[in-house]
Amino acid sequence: MKGFILGQKSIQEQVFTDEGERIPVTHISINPCYLIDIKTLKKDGYNAVLLGSGVTKKTQKPTYGKLLKAGIKTPLRFLREIRLAKDTQFIQKEEKMGIQCGEQSLMVGDEVKTSLFFKKGDRIVLTGISKGKGFAGVVKRHGFKGGPRTHGQSDRERAPGSIGQTTTPGRVYRGKRMAGRMGGDTITIKNVLVVESTDHTLIVKGSVPGARKGLLIIKS
Repeated sequence: MKGFILGQKSIQEQVFTDEGERIPVTHISINPCYLIDIKTLKKDGYNAVLLGSGVTKKTQKPTYGKLLKAGIKTPLRFLREIRLAKDTQFIQKEEKMGIQCGEQSLMVGDEVKTSLFFKKGDRIVLTGISKGKGFAGVVKRHGFKGGPRTHGQSDRERAPGSIGQTTTPGRVYRGKRMAGRMGGDTITIKNVLVVESTDHTLIVKGSVPGARKGLLIIKS
């Protein structure tokens, strides 16, 4: 089945492989991550798991109620839902539900360990929110070329140019690439190589989206 866990982006550095190649890596801190709830196709219309991660001082009452129902007394900062395949195997033990992960089972309220799903050499999918860069023009935001500096246009070098029509329909189309807020988007990168995996840290090759301590959703 598909592996899943929540982590937070940590430091970036460079390491040497066994072959002597120098590669850039990013450390992902795996704070205690718990399985909070399970959604099933029969009951909810789709299969998914609700994960919680990141210890905080206090949380909202609805979130705290979900944690208490799962048997977790520690307030958690992040709660994220991850969809699962239709053929996911669910198990029921007494009043708790769980999922079958190969030869091991993961019940609601259990801590999700990195070693359960990920190991060195695996390829994973990472989802995070990119850094916010504030208000940006079309040259920086969309890679526009800009206008020429000649023929008296020295003040139009980074201008967007024409944005509409003079006749029908006489308006700006929806989705037109213009200046605006840049960054802060949900970014997913695939085929990321796992360089090292421990219970509390996942080291991957290359850079990952987001700022330091930003939340990352990790799937296999």
